[in-house]
Amino acid sequence: MPSYRITITIGALRPGVKPEQVLPAATEAAAALTTVEAFDLGIVAGAPRIVIRFTADDESVARRVAVHVIQATHAVAEALHPKLTRRDGGRWYVVR
Repeated sequence: MPSYRITITIGALRPGVKPEQVLPAATEAAAALTTVEAFDLGIVAGAPRIVIRFTADDESVARRVAVHVIQATHAVAEALHPKLTRRDGGRWYVVR
């Protein structure tokens, strides 16, 4: 089964949300629909960025998972510049 990942830059938090709540919210959203392979939080160019890696049967399913993760993330923080990619061999390619 192919691996996909959704990468989201995190903007302002919603009122009352703590920074440590963002990654679990996104991860739980993905896990509700598919198998989560990995998740990470990093700082890129001074901005927090989350990455959720998951499996999906095809790009259509991966898009649905990505939308669900983006919506869950947007509920707790600004979800900026989401990007869905698919792994093919050792490289990641943007899913359009």
